[in-house]
Amino acid sequence: MNERRPLIELDGASVRFGERVALSDVSLALHAGERIALVGANGSGKTTLLRLLHGQLPDHGRRRLHRDAQGRLPRQAMLFQRPFLLRLSVRHNLHVALWLAGVPRGERGERAHAALRRVGLDGQADRPARVLSGGQQQRVALARAWAVRPDVLFLDEPTASLDPHSQRRIEELVVSFAAEGMAVVVSSHSLGQVRRIATRVIHLDEGRLTVDRPTERFFHDPLPPEAAQFLQGELP
Repeated sequence: MNERRPLIELDGASVRFGERVALSDVSLALHAGERIALVGANGSGKTTLLRLLHGQLPDHGRRRLHRDAQGRLPRQAMLFQRPFLLRLSVRHNLHVALWLAGVPRGERGERAHAALRRVGLDGQADRPARVLSGGQQQRVALARAWAVRPDVLFLDEPTASLDPHSQRRIEELVVSFAAEGMAVVVSSHSLGQVRRIATRVIHLDEGRLTVDRPTERFFHDPLPPEAAQFLQGELP
């Protein structure tokens, strides 16, 4: 059992959209440095869980954010399969994010430059963000998230539309972010990707959390029927 104080906790959280139950009685905790993969069939609740953890959905008091030793709540950022970039230069996309995060004007330039250097795009700073390739755009989105120094990064199928080389670049960055202490939660349809980047796997089935265990145990220990059926159907 992990005794460290979590960043975010859910305690018996449920989400309904009209008559449809999207999540049912989900409990979990996120800790610094974890790399958590959410897996399950389409419609199992992965994106809903990401949105709930990120605070985009009503939680009815079931979601708790814990302050650090300085009394600060965890900062959060979220990336999607198709990044939303403004019709601005790469640099100014980051400046807008830093402005919204309350970063002082005098710090924004260096923070943006450091973030673009971090993802290997410092040479693209003055190009229009929307003319870059898909993989480069996703790296801009990662740089934008990293620049505001989040404690938790949520990613919803961030590499689904990218070529294999771009996928690996994104995966390497995600792993390196977590190594710096950031918690990462990613939904993925690729079990190969889950093996490469996750330290912990959560399986969802029709809105229910059926498995929450370390990656090695998810792939090698016996699973509940729903998770075993999903794994068998996804493996080549």
